[in-house]
Order: sequence, then C-alpha cells, then structure tokens
Amino acid sequence: MRKHFGTDGVRGVANTELTPELAFKLGRAGAYVLQKHSENKEGKTTVFIGSDTRISKDMLSSAIAAGVMSVGGDAIDIGVAPTPAIAYLTKKHRADAGIVISASHNPMEYNGIKFFNSTGLKLDDSIELEIESYLDDMDKIDAVVSHANIGTRVYSENYVREYENFLVETLKSDLKGLKVTLDCANGASFKVAPHVFEKLGAEVVCISNEPNGLNINKNCGSTYPENLCKAVVENKSDIGLAYDGDADRLIAVDEKGNVIDGDKIMLICAKFLKNKGKLKSNKLVVTVMSNLGLHIASKKEGIDLEVTSVGDRYVLENMIKNDYSLGGEQSGHMIFIDYNTTGDGVLSSLILAQILKDSGKTMSSLATIMDIFPQVLINAKVKNENKNAYLTDEIIKNEISKLESKMDGKGRVLIRPSGTEPLVRVMLEGEDKVLITEMARELADIIEKKLG
Repeated sequence: MRKHFGTDGVRGVANTELTPELAFKLGRAGAYVLQKHSENKEGKTTVFIGSDTRISKDMLSSAIAAGVMSVGGDAIDIGVAPTPAIAYLTKKHRADAGIVISASHNPMEYNGIKFFNSTGLKLDDSIELEIESYLDDMDKIDAVVSHANIGTRVYSENYVREYENFLVETLKSDLKGLKVTLDCANGASFKVAPHVFEKLGAEVVCISNEPNGLNINKNCGSTYPENLCKAVVENKSDIGLAYDGDADRLIAVDEKGNVIDGDKIMLICAKFLKNKGKLKSNKLVVTVMSNLGLHIASKKEGIDLEVTSVGDRYVLENMIKNDYSLGGEQSGHMIFIDYNTTGDGVLSSLILAQILKDSGKTMSSLATIMDIFPQVLINAKVKNENKNAYLTDEIIKNEISKLESKMDGKGRVLIRPSGTEPLVRVMLEGEDKVLITEMARELADIIEKKLG
C-alpha cells in the first residue's frame, strides 16, 4: 500500500505535508534506488533536478539535492524548466535519474516531487514502492560516503537551452506569418515557450508569463483559459496556446476565442501523422475520459482508438507495449513518443501550430474535425471502503444498464472511484445536456443511498 506516492509522484502543501525533511529523504532514497536500477552503471550517480516557479521550489530543491549528494550522487540543478525538459535531458545525458519539483496545475501552496528513470520514463509502481520502503527507515540505505565521495551540486541553466534547441530542431520548419498568443500559467514555460516560437519565426504575444512564486496557475493556464480566449480575439491572433504550471499539457484556443480541448488537438494531430504515414499501426491511444465525439469522429477519419484507464502513465505504458506513436488525455497531456518520453505541452503546441500553418486553414476550421458531446460529472459521497462496491451491487448495475439502454448508443455512463477522496464520480455523456444531468443526478443519488 502506497503511503507517499500518488498517481504522479509525491504531492502536498509545501512545508506542512511536503516538508524539507521528506524531500531530503526522497532525494536520498530516490538516488540510491534509481542508481541500482539505472541503465547507466558507470561512474558517480548523476541526477537532473528542475522545478516550476512556486515559492517553495528553492527550499525543496535544496533538500532534494542534499539527499542526492548524501549517497554520493551529483545533482545537476537546471532551475526553472518544464517537466518534459527533465525527461529529455535525463535520457540524453544518460543520467541515473531526473527529479521534477512541481505540483502541475495545482495552486501555488502545493508542490510535488516526481521522478524519471535513466531512460526518461516515469517510475514503475514497483520502483516507487521500493523508494517508499526506505523513507521510514533511512538506516536501511547502506551508502555511507565521506571525504571525496560526497556528491556535488552544479547549477546551470544552459541545459534548458539544450531543451529549447531540441524543440526547434524537432519541428524542422518555420512559423513565419503565424501570430500566436501564449498563456504560460506563470509557470515553467514562461521563458521556453516564447523563445522557441520566436526562434521559429512566429509573432508572439504572451500573457501570464511574469511569475512571482505566488501566481502560478492563478486564473490562468490550461485549467483557466478564459483570459486567453479574450486575448486571442483582442490581439487578432491565429491561435492561442495555454500550458499548465509544469508545461506538460496543452489547451488551445481558435482565432474566434473558442477553447479546443485535448481530444480535438489529439485527433487533429493524429490525422496529420496519418497523412504523413507516421501514425504507427493507425492507432491513437486515449483514456476512458475522452469524449464520445472523439470515438465517432476518429472512425470517420479511419483512425483506430486504443482506450486505457485514466492517467498519462497508462497511456504511455500502452504506447510502449504496442509501439504506438501518439496518445494522450482530454486534459491536454499529449505524448509524441518519437520525440519525447512524457507529455510535452510546448512540443505539442509547436506541432499544432505547424499543422495550422501547413493547412492554410483557420484554427476554427480545423477544430470542426469532431463534435463534442455534452458531459456531466457528479460526485456521489460514499464510505471509503465502498468506493468499488458499485461493481457488484445489483441495483446500481441495473440502473446503469437502464440508462445505457435509454441512450441507445448515443451516450454512455462512466463510473470512477476517486483515488484520494471518499467519492464515486458519475459521468454521463449524451446529446441532451438537460436529460443527462437529470440521469446523472438520479444515479448519483442511488449510489449515495446504497454505498454512503
């Protein structure tokens, strides 16, 4: 049973839940375990460290680096950088591990610590559990180093320039004549994204790119695109692009100020890759949360979908196992695995901008590739031990069957237990929002009565 690691690393309120003491232990145990499993066995352990712009970053990065150095590892701190930059650099430089200090799209008071292995991939569950096994008993780590064997910390932002160059070289095109508005969420993309778009010739307007440690994700970024919608229209931009705090996800806005979510972006990109002969096995990997409209539209485009559980780690696992090239989530995580080993918001935005320019069309025209079915999500409060009981309760199962029959293939019911709260999430999709809202409420009420 996990005590610290969640679905995407260790997270909590900085300095109360995620303390410097815990960060030190994670740095020490993480470096120790990942060196053992590293594909790069020669020389001293090397760990890349990067962070987003939260005020707690220096406190936590110092503690993590100290933990790494205490087992003889060298910590390369590259400062503020997108999460995918750490994945890319760890793999490129054959480091033993990469560590990112970020709580992604969460408010500034939170922070998180997530790891990448020596190949730039997020950790398997077994490795996270192995790291956890040392956190409550650090004496089990049999690495006592002193004198010249103590690790060092190097601080260099030059590595971020390497990542920028990688993005520019990956596109191998130019964006001259394209006007883009970027919402950097006052986060990790605030320098990188404008730099690469400008290097590729685009006219760039930026909003929310003045981080002060407190304003990351605050009324901005991929989870709050309202300001970007207005800015795109006011600036007469061809496209708007919004990242989250650590820049591993992307949401777009068309020239009319309409939001384009991850489902639409993925299908636009999948069609582009298919036409170039680069969509391996003709497959797009998505999660169960992707809209029903994506399923219908992908069929029209002759693109097959592979569906996984919620979470970009499950998307990536499926892609690696089956050698697929593109996958992602409705929330804007997109993995172009031929280029990087994790979701990369800036890379995704560059590819989408290239598609827009090459098409000669408007972004609103490209976005007509699919119709989005209304979705309604209602939380049913249940006892924590009953979160999975809906799977076996006959009354609940019969009610779900009745609702699915009523929608007759033009809608669906998705039930998902919360990973962190005593809740069951009831999601319905269909053509009539009023009707599915009523149906979702009725189903949630039944679940609460039976399992609450």
